[in-house]
Amino acid sequence: MFDNIKLEAILEWLNDKKAENIRVYDVENIIDYADAIVVCEGTADLHNKAIANHVLDMAKEHKLSVLGKAGLEFGQWILVDLGDVILHIFLPEKRNLYKIDQLFEQLSSHNKEGLPHDQTPNT
Repeated sequence: MFDNIKLEAILEWLNDKKAENIRVYDVENIIDYADAIVVCEGTADLHNKAIANHVLDMAKEHKLSVLGKAGLEFGQWILVDLGDVILHIFLPEKRNLYKIDQLFEQLSSHNKEGLPHDQTPNT
């Protein structure tokens, strides 16, 4: 079941650190390992690391399980597995290179309930 409270908290934490181009994909009915995929960007590898570390710190503070993380040492593409929410933090050029948005848009197009939607930062 999709946990909107958890997702909203994660989006708030991303906004805290000025993550850019945040996109949320509802994949609950498409894949079996997550309900939502969140993709965002930082402006530099250090910015990506700061975003990821903030999410990890806040997850710990709120007693959310972190099942895995990868890419923190380089910061170009960081993955944080929060169970039913998978977070991808990219440098813009890596996001374009790997075309992850197109992947999830294609998956979602096969399932009317899994259509992607934009998430705009709260101001």
